[in-house]
This record gives sequence, structure tokens and C-alpha cells, in this order.
Amino acid sequence: MVDGLLILLLFQFLGELVIHFTGLPLPAPVVGMVLLLLALMFSVPYSDRVADASGALIRHISLLIFPLGVGIVLQWERYSDYALALTVSVIFGTILALVLVTLLLKLLLRERGKAGERGGRADG
Repeated sequence: MVDGLLILLLFQFLGELVIHFTGLPLPAPVVGMVLLLLALMFSVPYSDRVADASGALIRHISLLIFPLGVGIVLQWERYSDYALALTVSVIFGTILALVLVTLLLKLLLRERGKAGERGGRADG
């Protein structure tokens, strides 16, 4: 699992390098995740190690998000002027994410079913 965490950190570092040298207005970890996605799409040999590490991070995501919530509560006077905008954006973003993930899952499951039917006919 340590190997996978190091690989994830490597890709975050690569994202930092890309942002530093190109000046793109994007968060470096997002660029690193896109680079990791591209690497995984080409079936790199370390994908199983990344899967183990990312699974462990996802299982403990609440521990990673908790400090953010504490920071917002402790700095509420700084954010109180933007409370309505923050609330609307969080609710709208959550609904949008749920809808998009649902549509993507339906599309992928439909494609998987079609591939299974083609494979089943060829075997039978």
C-alpha cells in the first residue's frame, strides 16, 4: 500500500510541475489525477498498487474531510457573508454530481451488458 501512496503522491507532484511550468489556472492535484487517469487508461503495470492505496483512502474519506468542516466552523465569521452562495453551490453541486454519476453508471452498465451479449452469442 505504501507503493500506491507514493505513486499517488508522484502524480500529484507531476501535477504541481505541470501547473508551475504552464501556469494553467487549475488545482495541481486535479491535473495530477488527470495524468494518473491517462496512465491507468494505458494499463500501466502498477495499477493494482494504486487501487489498493486509493481504496484505503476512500474508506477513510471522512477523516480527510473532517478538518475542512472544522475549519469552516472555526472561521465561520469569514464565510458568513457568503453563506447563501456556499449553501446553494454545495447543494447544486451535490445534485449535479449525483445526476451525472447516475447517468454515467447507466451508460457503462448498458455498454457492459451489450458487450456481454455479444460475447455470449460468440461462445454459444
